Amino acid sequence: MKYSLTGFRDDLFGGLTAAVVTLPLALAFGVASGLGAIAGLYGAIIVGFFAALFGGTNTQISGPTAPLAVAISVVFITADGDLEKALFVVILAGIFQILIGLLRLGSFVAYTPYPVIAGFTTGVGGIILFVNTLPLLGAPHALGGPLSALRQWPSALTDINLSALILGGSAIGISALWPKRLHTFLPASIVALLVGTVLGVTVFTDAPVIGEVPTGLFDIVLPSFSFGLLADSALPALTIALIASINSLLTALVGDSMTGDDHKPNQELIGAGLGNVLAGFFGAIPGAGATTCTVANIRAGGRSKMAGVVCASVILILVLGAGRYVDRIPHAVLAGVLAKVGFDIVDWRFFARFRIIQREHFIVMIITTGLAVFVDLVTAVGIGLIAAALTSARQFEKLELDSIVSVPLLDTSFLSLDDDDGDDFDMFSAQVGLVALRGTFTVASAKQMTTTIGLDIREHEVVILDFSDTVYLDQSASLVVGRLIDTALAENTECIVMGLDGTPKTNLESMNVLRRVDEDHFADSLDEARELARQLINRKK
Repeated sequence: MKYSLTGFRDDLFGGLTAAVVTLPLALAFGVASGLGAIAGLYGAIIVGFFAALFGGTNTQISGPTAPLAVAISVVFITADGDLEKALFVVILAGIFQILIGLLRLGSFVAYTPYPVIAGFTTGVGGIILFVNTLPLLGAPHALGGPLSALRQWPSALTDINLSALILGGSAIGISALWPKRLHTFLPASIVALLVGTVLGVTVFTDAPVIGEVPTGLFDIVLPSFSFGLLADSALPALTIALIASINSLLTALVGDSMTGDDHKPNQELIGAGLGNVLAGFFGAIPGAGATTCTVANIRAGGRSKMAGVVCASVILILVLGAGRYVDRIPHAVLAGVLAKVGFDIVDWRFFARFRIIQREHFIVMIITTGLAVFVDLVTAVGIGLIAAALTSARQFEKLELDSIVSVPLLDTSFLSLDDDDGDDFDMFSAQVGLVALRGTFTVASAKQMTTTIGLDIREHEVVILDFSDTVYLDQSASLVVGRLIDTALAENTECIVMGLDGTPKTNLESMNVLRRVDEDHFADSLDEARELARQLINRKK
């Protein structure tokens, strides 16, 4: 496909628009992370450039995001403010992302249950709202997260900086009330930043400001390596890698829905991972696909990777020459911009529908949110996934058990050869029972399967285990089938296996659960099973 001058113009406008949206957010996320405003700008440049160039989407703009800013702030606090340890986690997280992409696991990341995603993003929104209350009041940022911010509220409320409060309130007001029709041409965040900074420089001069921001080319940071550091960093790095991956792939889906493209998930993770590795070496915070910036790029006309390159390049130019203008930005203005971001991140739609959402899913979301805000993001993701898995297992158990058909086959209709022969049988007798496993059976229903059909098997002389409509049996369900066969044989009930083929046959044979079923007790159809049942019953007489 040829790249035209028109295409470059569209990408140029898209990249410029995305840069305008990215700039205030990168500054704010850098400050919120604890690594400083310049770390946010570096993240927007490095991750944005390499993810655009080597990633798997055409229109995605990558850079610092709220979930990753919160995640790296937790890492920075846990490392007692040791920058090298925090950056080592960023590097390792990027390596994990690359490995996820190389192992072609990118498509599986998107399978994270929505209640966990909703709870996580809501938790991140809550954290942003909590920690930014202090700079809105004129107090320093709380590096200990929401609980630390809560502990500092009493002192902050007794010593409110009125200028900071006015500037922060103005930033929130502009961000919330800026007309939507003007967003494409001038985003609310940049207007809030400009207006707030002008007011801070001219009127409310006693509000705390960012201070000196380094300019010029990046300095390389080489974290020291040790196996102890690797062990300590593995879990938080993996969590950041998963957060970044989910963030990027969900944003890619949003972009696809707007452009009609299909992204390459594994390639996207490789590109973003490479960007995060380099971000760690240059003192930047990690990044991922930024939904707001991506949408701004697409709406402004960006349609190729060049838009992401333009966005990163514009921010680089600003960093190289605009540091002296950035240092006068009040902390309260950035806190106001972030407060609006935090409010928007909260999944209010999930809360609004709590009456019709399945109760278990809502509980998973609340658990994940609570852990994210009041414990940490690592625990929130882990416990959230476990809770979601247990919830799903309960649902699968009900569905799978409903797919089991266990019925008695009346002798008069099943065993009789003709109408006259039916008189030889008790009209209520059912010496043969049929157990049909239809669909998929996993560990979710394995335990209850024994209880559900175990008693039915004991009531017959012969039981037919029908696998004709069985799609899949995992190892746990296969072992249960073996126990059912053992139960039947212990009660002197003969077992006939019918219609076994494909994956169910492979899994049953791999677990050796059919070892006690004679070779002549297998049937391909119900007619064969009927004839075999007659023979077995006659032998018992």
